[in-house]
Amino acid sequence: MTEKTARRTVPVKVWSLLAVCLALLGGLVAWLGFERDTAAPCNGLAEDERVRTSVGADVQAGMNCAALGRAIVKATAASEPGKHSQAQARAVKDVLYSPGLGYTKNLRIDPALRVPLATVLADYTVDTHEMLAGLDSQYVMKWAPTDDPWESSGTYHLAVSSLVFRNVVRAVSEDPQAYAILRLAETRYAAQQLAAVPGDATGAAFSLPPTENARALGILDGLTDKYARDRAWRTAVRDGLLRQPTTQGSYQENPAANLTATWLQGLRNTPEAELADRLRTQGVDIARTWTQARNTAESTRQDLLAEVDRSALSAYREAKS
Repeated sequence: MTEKTARRTVPVKVWSLLAVCLALLGGLVAWLGFERDTAAPCNGLAEDERVRTSVGADVQAGMNCAALGRAIVKATAASEPGKHSQAQARAVKDVLYSPGLGYTKNLRIDPALRVPLATVLADYTVDTHEMLAGLDSQYVMKWAPTDDPWESSGTYHLAVSSLVFRNVVRAVSEDPQAYAILRLAETRYAAQQLAAVPGDATGAAFSLPPTENARALGILDGLTDKYARDRAWRTAVRDGLLRQPTTQGSYQENPAANLTATWLQGLRNTPEAELADRLRTQGVDIARTWTQARNTAESTRQDLLAEVDRSALSAYREAKS
């Protein structure tokens, strides 16, 4: 082999590898149907064959967007709280991966679909919490479009890529009513996570739940930062959160309900100008109420709250960027 020929072998191999990568990328593009018009009515969901197959016969090409939203909610809702079938979870995943949704740059979701999609995500709170926090490896390993939902604790779970999930959450949240649905679901789940921590827990068993909650809530804050600057949006979110029925009770009687109701009461008493800050400090506020109810030692409490605050701020900056 001549020196000139040898010099050429490396570029040939590089171009060959690049060709293989482009072919694989092209296959993914084709699978997701990127070549289709993502500006179609109802974000093209009713025309997506995968959506029509997984959601069911209620979805027809050219149908009304409000009716489409109702069909998606009906096909994916749990028969009992927290119990989803594999087919229901698969339908959610196919909807989120539809070409007109998560991979679309500067995504805008049809107004008639925002509340229904928020309702769907809120019904899968365990999954939305984990995808917001991004700390559970299962949700990293099983997000590919071809990965099936998996069963755990008597229900099926789903995962989608962080890019897709965050795009959808951000776009859905343009509607303050939709965002209030998502925020309340996450608030209640965060309270449940704290209530489940044993009274004698120490180390990570004690600190991880509140810091993970703060991260999930911080991501929500970062994704909706541009909306939160609008006074009308903030007020509508607050009204939507306070409109939901809650049970106060004591911490000893129902810890999760107490934590949720206490935070909502604080939100009710917050001046309008401070609403955005009140939302951004939710992780810390709930953790403070929780540690006080548990009679946590002051030094331990302050160390934890500082850690929770760092978690929320880091997540907020990450999602905002």
